[in-house]
Formats: sequence, structure tokens, C-alpha cells
Amino acid sequence: SEMLQKICIRNLVRKYCRGFTAEKKVQLQQKVVASAVFRGKKEGYLQSINQPFMDTRLKENDINPKVLQLIQGEKIKYVTPVIKYDRNGFKARDRLLVLTQSSAYVVEMAKIKQKIDYATLKGISTSNLSDGIAVIHVPEDNKQKGDVILQCEHIFEMITKLCMLANKQNLVKVVQGSLQFRIGSGKEGTMVFTVGQEPQVFKAKNGQLTVV
Repeated sequence: SEMLQKICIRNLVRKYCRGFTAEKKVQLQQKVVASAVFRGKKEGYLQSINQPFMDTRLKENDINPKVLQLIQGEKIKYVTPVIKYDRNGFKARDRLLVLTQSSAYVVEMAKIKQKIDYATLKGISTSNLSDGIAVIHVPEDNKQKGDVILQCEHIFEMITKLCMLANKQNLVKVVQGSLQFRIGSGKEGTMVFTVGQEPQVFKAKNGQLTVV
């Protein structure tokens, strides 16, 4: 009886796994990574579990043809609208984040504002609160202007896609209180996370970027 029970369970599991479509398999792989990165660490994760990740939030024909021409030869894997905050002054800018097989692009209309090769990606930081802020950390070299500060409505989806494409799941950090980011030319800035009655992102009097 015990042997038959084990055989029956194995058979049921085998049938369940063989019944997976390729799309469902990819979806579950992404959800497993999201669980490893966010579970028990970031507010809002539990509410996101039952929400399937989209393949992409925008299609290629939503991207300016000039941008498509500039990234020609790289297969686009994911595109989402984001808000980018300037490193100096922290002004909010509407942008697109375009993830290809090998690089991440921050795009403004017909211009590529910043390109980050996954091989050089130093890390991704987000807070433990329910904000949609993520900081993409880049190396200190002349090719990069500094770390990228983004706000995304689909933060769990976006970070999961990025870290999986870059194969750097272990470099995602969920921080509490504050984090440091590189402005450029050896300078650093501070981002402070706090709780308030309504969400907002602003430059405080002490010069720090404050996320409520």
C-alpha cells in the first residue's frame, strides 16, 4: 500500500508537470525567483503572488523607430513605462525601460539616455516598503553617468525580469531606511524611505531624495 501510494503520487506529479505549457513554465520560473528575492522582505509581495507577470507592458511598435534602429540586433525581451529621477535635483522624467537579451536601456522618446550592459551591472536595490522605487547600480567608469533611479508601477515584475535576464538574482538587495547611490564623478547621494499618509517622492531640505 505504501509503495502504491508513492507510485501514485509520482505519477500525478509527472502528469501535472507534463501538462505545463511553455508559457506557464516561464511564468512559474519567474515567480520562484520573485519569491526568493522578495518573500518576507518587501511589502506588497503577498498581494502580487496571484498576479501573473506580463511578457511585456509595451510592444515593439510602441517604441520609436529610431530607438529600434539603435538597438538593432538585440532581441527585445521586456518594455515598461517608468519614471526616472535625475541624479542631480531629482526631477521626475517619463521614460521607458527596455530590456534586451544583453542590456538594459533607459529611453526618452527617440533617444537612448543610458545603456547598461548586464555584464557590468553591480546590483539592484529596492526598499522593504510598498513604493515602486528601484536603483540600478552601475560601475564607476566614463561610460556611465551614475546609478539609475526608477519608479515602476510593476516593481516586482520589473526587477524579476531584469535580474533574471542579467542572471544576477543574488545582487538584488531589499533595504530598510535608506540607501546610497552613485551620482557620478565619485559623488554619492542618499535616498531615505519613510511612511506617510500619501505616497510622494521629493528632494528634502537636506538634499536627500525622500520616498514616502
